[in-house]
Amino acid sequence: MRKSKHTFGMTALLLVAVCLSFLYGHRNDFGLGRNMELAVNMMRELTVSYVDSIDTDKLMAGAAAGMVRDLDPYTEFIPEKEMSTFEALTTGKYGGVGALIRQKKDYVIIAQPYEGSPSDRAGLKIGDKILAIGGEDAKGFTTEQVSSRLKGDPGSSVVVKVEQLDGTVREVTITRERIAIPGVPYAGWVAEGIGFVRHSDFTEGCYQELRNAIERLRKEGELQGLILDYRSNGGGFLQEAIKILGLFTERDTEVVRTKGRNENRSYRTSTDPVYKDIPLVVLINGSSASAAEIVSGSLQDLDRAVLIGQRTFGKGLVQTTVPIGYNSMLKLTTAKYYIPSGRCIQAIDYSHSQQGSVRIIPDSLIREYTTRAGRKVYDGGGIMPDIRLEPEYISRFAATLYGLGFIEDFGDDYIRRKGYQPIDLDNFTITEQDFADFKAFMKEKEVPYESETRSALKHIKEAAKNDRFKAMEAHIEELESRLKDDTETNIETYRKEIEESITSDLVLRHAYTAGVIRNSLREDREVKRAIEVLRDTTEYRRILREQNTVRK
Repeated sequence: MRKSKHTFGMTALLLVAVCLSFLYGHRNDFGLGRNMELAVNMMRELTVSYVDSIDTDKLMAGAAAGMVRDLDPYTEFIPEKEMSTFEALTTGKYGGVGALIRQKKDYVIIAQPYEGSPSDRAGLKIGDKILAIGGEDAKGFTTEQVSSRLKGDPGSSVVVKVEQLDGTVREVTITRERIAIPGVPYAGWVAEGIGFVRHSDFTEGCYQELRNAIERLRKEGELQGLILDYRSNGGGFLQEAIKILGLFTERDTEVVRTKGRNENRSYRTSTDPVYKDIPLVVLINGSSASAAEIVSGSLQDLDRAVLIGQRTFGKGLVQTTVPIGYNSMLKLTTAKYYIPSGRCIQAIDYSHSQQGSVRIIPDSLIREYTTRAGRKVYDGGGIMPDIRLEPEYISRFAATLYGLGFIEDFGDDYIRRKGYQPIDLDNFTITEQDFADFKAFMKEKEVPYESETRSALKHIKEAAKNDRFKAMEAHIEELESRLKDDTETNIETYRKEIEESITSDLVLRHAYTAGVIRNSLREDREVKRAIEVLRDTTEYRRILREQNTVRK
């Protein structure tokens, strides 16, 4: 009964939150009171009279999820049990041992210890099989079960028994710490005088991380140009974005404005720029979103940086988290943001989502704006780069090999045979013999993969059979017989991507995430294009003075 009262209280608090939003927007006291009463009565009847016993917490979670389901993908109820995950995502911090894990048959294995973390200092390596945790046999455990046992309050300890790749079994006692996942995993040099910083998310404190990284580069040599990599940065805290913009733009510059039913606020830089005169290129792609779009879009609107890559995701909505009691939160969309030119880059219109109408902003409603220098830019579909390069996609076959764990399993086999020998991070790649070893490793492996061509031929063959086009069936069968998409052939067809995946896996084992980023830069065509632009000062200035972006 106590649990039911807890849930009723939770329901009431959620409904009060809805109530307040209605009262501020448009009064409808009768309708609001009626809906609150209906919800509470429904919850009571289900709890008391339903034929089977009901988990009231799950019932409440379902009701809360249903309440926001028709609004937008970013408005959500966060119950108490998910708060630790939410905190880790937003702050980049959690209490634990600092390791990624993955499932492999009956056991969970170490997929990556974070550099300098408790698991790393304890000597755990990629491929270590977790046999027991705290004396409890871990065979059959899921990744969720292992994760929950490895996480805990900083300062507490956990005993982990692992089997290493060479068969050695060892038991280690690991003291949990507050794990901080870096928002800036790598900074280094890509050419003489040109620095590079990968900024992966806008978690709490990433401004200071970014500034520290740039300062380190300046101490190492003359910084004549800087590449900021925001590719696949999904965003995060707005305040971190504003502080980062303050590093490159004049004090008191409006860099973003938010507008909502109860909000109209201007955000301005509050510090003198530290890197006002350093030429800047920003790399973006279709997964750059939210705060990453605010930084890249504002720098474009202020003619402060050249953007290279692909159109960004187009998330121009602001979320606010509010406590609603019992250690739960409601994350809701409260405003849209507008960058200095006045444009909102939101790509999907959710304004009529409750009526079942969600649409991409049509071309007819896309409007033209101008940057500070008068260049044309557009709203309604993400940030368009100044220099657009076609994206490079990994093939489905290569992605399938990675998803099934074959790349990592081969990496385990490689380490068993060769051990951890020193590697040259800037030039390391697998050899011809290594690739031959991989092909031999895959010889008896089953890969559940069907090429798009074979799938299309199957559909055409079925359609021809239904339409009784017998002559066509024979031609299609001939095409099928000539089609080579078996595993061995596909490994050769997609050799370059597979080699890159294996190389990255091996580098990760030697030099962590930073090493993988550093190793990949030598073949990064967007980085190469950025270097060309930064070295050609005339072209760099021309782009910032007069080059318009494409409409969409």
